[in-house]
Amino acid sequence: MATTFKNKVVANIGTDRTEVLATNDNARVTVVGFSLANLTEGVILVDIELQDEDSVTGYYAKELIVPPNTALRVLNGGEKLILTPNNNMYVSANTDNCVDCILSTVEIT
Repeated sequence: MATTFKNKVVANIGTDRTEVLATNDNARVTVVGFSLANLTEGVILVDIELQDEDSVTGYYAKELIVPPNTALRVLNGGEKLILTPNNNMYVSANTDNCVDCILSTVEIT
């Protein structure tokens, strides 16, 4: 088994639901870091959704409040999020081009 550490940056996420992470048929991914940065002068609301291998989608977080010009750590205190093969993660916000997302992951294939 190979273990790979990765960072994924998705910039300028807005009102369209944006895929920020997808696992393939062979990978198990552990999200060990997840930050959202508000790029605006106002408060934004951010939704994070997970989709499992059966295409069932649910909210990991709904309407997270991110203050102006700040970053929010979605995972903290040693918390981890484990994704199995064929899982997807999506982020959207209530304002266009308002948030950057940075994920730190460990992938096992």
